[in-house]
Parts: sequence; structure tokens; C-alpha cells
Amino acid sequence: MNEKLNIPNHVAIIMDGNGRWASQNGFDRSYGHMMGVESVKDVIDESLILGVRYLTLYAFSSENWSRPKMEVDGLMELFCSTIISQKDILKERGVRVLFMGDKDALSSKVCGYIKICEDDTSQNLKLTLVIALNYSSRMELTNATKLISKKVLSGELSIDDITESVITEHLYIGSLPDPDLIIRTSGECRLSNFLLWQSSYSEFYFTSVFWPEFKKEEYREAIGVFSKRKRRFGNI
Repeated sequence: MNEKLNIPNHVAIIMDGNGRWASQNGFDRSYGHMMGVESVKDVIDESLILGVRYLTLYAFSSENWSRPKMEVDGLMELFCSTIISQKDILKERGVRVLFMGDKDALSSKVCGYIKICEDDTSQNLKLTLVIALNYSSRMELTNATKLISKKVLSGELSIDDITESVITEHLYIGSLPDPDLIIRTSGECRLSNFLLWQSSYSEFYFTSVFWPEFKKEEYREAIGVFSKRKRRFGNI
């Protein structure tokens, strides 16, 4: 199938609808998050099969801290347990794992697992999996502006040196290519503070399917739709 499709180099996904899926099916929201992990596994598997090189998953936004403490604590525990159970599998399959976001608000336990996972998978080249955790695109741009401003004040950069590429270099992961395709599940049609700088020429795919129900078939359908689009990047 990958020979017939125009496979995006970088797919980014806003994984939405875990809680609503759980509520509609008579489960606690925490169960929805657990089932969402299964969809993550499916998408990683299919990305490896299709030849997607970069996969970015919006796991936890900076706005999500406003959710009930029990739910947030459960999400962080699920995050840690998933790293423990999946790290070696990802390493064996050639997946490099990176984390993108503000780590200052995360616990030392979570930060420790992040470091272990990044270090242990750093040599892998088949697929780069980026987990956006405590991520805010506006904060990312704010931090980049501060870093660049400090370099201007110190004389390392001049105002005229500031270009789009310089701004990109000062983002959380400056080497990350822009996403070709951004997918959002659950029927919502907005970016929700996700990759605002990087998505200027991304293609978008919105589906009403809740994230726990977004499996390999739905992922292939999204890529199939992307494959039929003509990307002109402002040209005729």
C-alpha cells in the first residue's frame, strides 16, 4: 500500500475524545485514557509499516492541568507505566522517542522516565516518535522569543539575523520537520494550541471517531485522503 500512496514524512495527531468515549460507553474517564494507549500502539505500528519518518502525538497540553487532580495524576501514572512497558519494544523496533514541552512543571519521577526513554532510544533511526507533554505552542513561541532576545542583548545575534529559520531553531525541537499531515479525532476542528508555527502548510484531517476507536484502518484512511491532495505551498 505504501507504494501506491504519497506517504507523509511527518504526521502529527491531536488525540482527542478519550473521556467522552468512556462516558458514552459507561466507563470512567481513566479507562478511556487506557484504551487510548492501544490506539497509540496501532498508529506507531502502522507508521512503521507505511514508512512515516516522524510521528508527533499531542499527549498533554499545558491547559490540561485544569482538569480534576485525580484525572491528571492518573494520566501521569499511565504515562510512566506505558514508558516502562513499551520502551524496550520501541527500542527493538527502531523507534527514537523525544519529548516536547515544558518539563519544569512535571514531577521528578516523570522527568526521570523521560530521560531514560530518550537516552535508551537515541540511536534509533526508523521512526522518530515525539510526545508533546505539557505542551503549549504559544509558550513554545514565547520561550523562543526570549532565547533569541537574550542573544540579541548579548551581541550574539543582531536584529537583522532573525529569520524564520532562526525562530525554528529555538523551538523545543528545532530539527523537527514541519508536519505534512495533522489529524484530529473526536469531531473537533481546531488546533488547540498545537504546532501553530510548524503547521503553516500542513494538511488537516478531522474525523468524528474518538481516539480509543482510531485504529489502523482509520489511520490508513487519513493518509489515503492526504495522498490525494495537491500541495502547492502558495504556487499555482
